[in-house]
Amino acid sequence: MFFQIDFSNGLAIYEQVVRQVKFAVAGNVLRPGELVPSVRELARELAINPNTVAKAYRDLQNQGVLQSVRGTGLAVAEGAPQRCRQERIEMIRDRLRQVLVEARQSRLDPDELSRLVAEELAATGSPSAEDSAGSSVERQAPEQPQNTEQGEA
Repeated sequence: MFFQIDFSNGLAIYEQVVRQVKFAVAGNVLRPGELVPSVRELARELAINPNTVAKAYRDLQNQGVLQSVRGTGLAVAEGAPQRCRQERIEMIRDRLRQVLVEARQSRLDPDELSRLVAEELAATGSPSAEDSAGSSVERQAPEQPQNTEQGEA
């Protein structure tokens, strides 16, 4: 599959599974009606406890991202992509806000900050980023969300 667990980033494993499913739904990697891997299958693939996957899946069901399909398993719910995209935007907005507060506190010049953002967009292969010469940056597959801060939900 496409999930990856980072045991050292400080984020609970079940929360990493939840976020990665949401990012996959938001990015149309998982589409409405599509079945997700079974608890056992995903646990085996990620080398984690099946109870951890079950907890993540319950959380996703409670949030309306996954729905039970009788006799088959869990599938992506209708309307989930829109909710997941909005949640992904808010999560990124919050993280950007934290970076901007830190930049302001360190008295980073706004022009320098803009240059740094442009450089990082280009370095990550952002489809909308352009280098200073105006040429388009080549597209790359989106990476899985990473979180290096403690206590972020």
